[in-house]
Amino acid sequence: MTTIFTNTYPAPRYRGPLQAVVFDWAGTMVDFGSFAPTQVLIDAFAGFGIAVSLAEARLPMGLAKWDHIRALGDQPGLSARWRAKYGRAMRDADVDALYAAFLPLQVERVAQYSDPIPGALDVLAELRARHIKIGSCSGYPRVVMERLLAKARGDGLLVDHAVAADDLKAGGRPGPWMALANVVELGVGELSACVKVDDTVPGIAEGLAAHMWSVGVAVSGNELGLGRAELAALPADERARRRALAVDKLAGAGAHYVIDSIAELPRVLDLIEARLERGEQP
Repeated sequence: MTTIFTNTYPAPRYRGPLQAVVFDWAGTMVDFGSFAPTQVLIDAFAGFGIAVSLAEARLPMGLAKWDHIRALGDQPGLSARWRAKYGRAMRDADVDALYAAFLPLQVERVAQYSDPIPGALDVLAELRARHIKIGSCSGYPRVVMERLLAKARGDGLLVDHAVAADDLKAGGRPGPWMALANVVELGVGELSACVKVDDTVPGIAEGLAAHMWSVGVAVSGNELGLGRAELAALPADERARRRALAVDKLAGAGAHYVIDSIAELPRVLDLIEARLERGEQP
């Protein structure tokens, strides 16, 4: 005979402090405007005789780079241009060839674009003062990540762990695996004590799938997609309009909070810890 017990008691809710923040890289901690991935993708496609606009290159941002190229090839406009040149739809073998052209360009140029975003060093120092562990993950493959990490270390931007898109058999975003790999490596015991910070829709989805608080980054990241000088040169009303579009997209993806840049993160962490104390969960 089998005895079945039905547990009607809810699991205890975590009410302690935050334990870890898992950051994206380009557009979040470094590379204001997220240009390293986009510009190199444009150049890789140009080598195959296919023009790609910056706006098109940004649409699948956050995915692993092979998947990013595949998604670009499936966009109607780019797909039509590929068919016009090659007489057929883009195949996986074409994606392989584009990725092979993209990768050395990305390794060569990633450091060129990857200066820390203003406020990043101060925020990471504050996290350490608060005994919050610092994880990170990216759509970059490991060979690019190593070049980026070397640049970041030289700039004083240090994380406790970094996961690249090709590190895990399970894959990358929008699944939760890179974020969860940080949890395991950092020894964090509560998912609700973790925050994922990202400037892309797949990155927000990653945090939500990992049952973390998800914070979107609107102005310094991919969704607004401008460098600091370009942003400052915009008329105030146009800057506000573009910011609102970026905020709406990240909020629509499910972000619990949306900030302009990493510099605003400590205020949001205080809000999240207050919610945890009340028994709220992400």
